[in-house]
Amino acid sequence: MATAASLKAGSVDRPMSAEEKKVIFASSLGTVFEWYDFYLYGSLAPIIAKQFFSALDPGAAFIASLLAFAAGFIVRPFGALVFGRLGDMIGRKYTFLVTILIMGLSTFVVGILPTYASIGVAAPIILIGLRMLQGLALGGEYGGAATYVAEHAPHGKRGAYTSWIQTTATLGLMLSLMIILGVRTWMGEKDFGDWGWRIPFIVSILLLAISVWIRLSMNESPAFKKMKEEGKVSKAPLTESFGQWKNLKIVALALFGLVMGQGVVWYSGQFYALFFLTSALKVDPATANILIAVSLIIGTPFFVVFGTLSDKIGRKPIILAGMALAVLTYFPLFKALTAAANPELAKAQATAQITVKADPKTCSFQGSPIAREVDFTSACDIAKRALTQSSASYANEATTDGSTTIQIGEKVITPPTATVMAGGHKFDEASAKAVAAFKKDVADAMKAAGYPPKAAPIPFMGGNWWTIVGILTILVIYVTMVYGPIAAMLVELFPTRIRYTSMSLPYHIGNGWFGGLLPSVTFAMVASNGNMYYGLWYPIVIAAVCFVVGLLFVKETKDVDIYAKD
Repeated sequence: MATAASLKAGSVDRPMSAEEKKVIFASSLGTVFEWYDFYLYGSLAPIIAKQFFSALDPGAAFIASLLAFAAGFIVRPFGALVFGRLGDMIGRKYTFLVTILIMGLSTFVVGILPTYASIGVAAPIILIGLRMLQGLALGGEYGGAATYVAEHAPHGKRGAYTSWIQTTATLGLMLSLMIILGVRTWMGEKDFGDWGWRIPFIVSILLLAISVWIRLSMNESPAFKKMKEEGKVSKAPLTESFGQWKNLKIVALALFGLVMGQGVVWYSGQFYALFFLTSALKVDPATANILIAVSLIIGTPFFVVFGTLSDKIGRKPIILAGMALAVLTYFPLFKALTAAANPELAKAQATAQITVKADPKTCSFQGSPIAREVDFTSACDIAKRALTQSSASYANEATTDGSTTIQIGEKVITPPTATVMAGGHKFDEASAKAVAAFKKDVADAMKAAGYPPKAAPIPFMGGNWWTIVGILTILVIYVTMVYGPIAAMLVELFPTRIRYTSMSLPYHIGNGWFGGLLPSVTFAMVASNGNMYYGLWYPIVIAAVCFVVGLLFVKETKDVDIYAKD
């Protein structure tokens, strides 16, 4: 078994030992399964919206399902505090054994949970509760796995060793997409949408059993054992981490100078790209899953490439370069993705732009997750609602005379206003007919202008298939640049006695809040503004701010001796 002294003195040129391979494999495999559980929900968000939020109209239901997805991210920092404290007090091994039990069981219950049609409002409430349990578990998982592997790694190889942990989130997403695709293909779209979506959740119980068996065979990390033997274990890791300015300052720099930007680049390159393909570009979900999965297969080795490179040239330049590239290229890359995945849509947008002309005072916020059709009664709201439900990208033009029109190419359509019946549950008959007729006029005008109802089928490995995969792979490589070296850098920022707690909190705020809320925030921004690319400003601004803070205030850590930081 490796000791702290042998790891500290270990040569960077020696091959990986059998014990170190076991540590990396066991930690990574368990974490892959945990990310698989967590990502199933995000991958199936459109179906879950129909099953658990059917009381809302389709647009609001999708945003609500994304917010339920985000609920798991919101509580991740609290999981970091709870399990980080335990990890610094009782050890790394047993803490993340508990986290995987919570994650696996919560995921299994989602697979057998009755829908809204069966138990009403209790269904989404229980679903959100389960998502929060998953988030708490994941809040304790990553910090434990990264710390455990880093504390087993020889000096000079922490970037390479921990980069294997960094592959687990992407591999977990890829595993979830592949299992969903397999079940979907085997059952057919209708049965999968009705009940087959439950199967990927239910089979996670098998992955849980494998993960628990693996983790029971693991030993405690040598750095924690050394600290425990010397009687230096922290009795109050939360107070030490966040109650003392010298440590709190590093936590703040880690958040605002590293993981905040890393989080938005990560979720833009993997999740937002998937949602953009299916919701904005209307690509068939199975095809979109295949495209994302292939790009992940191509891009995933770069986690290890950049992790290993960071041992040689430093963590900071690679992470900041990934953020800078994202800031500079997101708009052209996503526009290129539109042209490749749905060229008819790109052509229609170029030749027949859609414009809503209205007094801004008459327009409501379109991104509400609890909105119903009857909550939008002004002509502006009805116009924008119709376009949002058609996933149409449009520009806004202010008027001052109170008039509202939609211009689709050369066609100008005037939307109606609506009156809600007593009780507030639906429009009166005349309004309902007027709104339905208006929506039909909009659909006919969009069709005449060349706007496709959905993307044309993309032949496997033909047509623009490789162009799309290439664009998605570039987005994934940005993810590997910011994420591959981050675990090693976070470990090196903090002393052993409070490492689990201190690194977990900024990581999960950056990834759980700034990153995890990205799909919900960006789609709400698009729904409110109308332009399908408007949501990209969120990751671009966050990554730009993080780049500046990191460049000016965060120090390089690759040569830090983590055994001296106790």
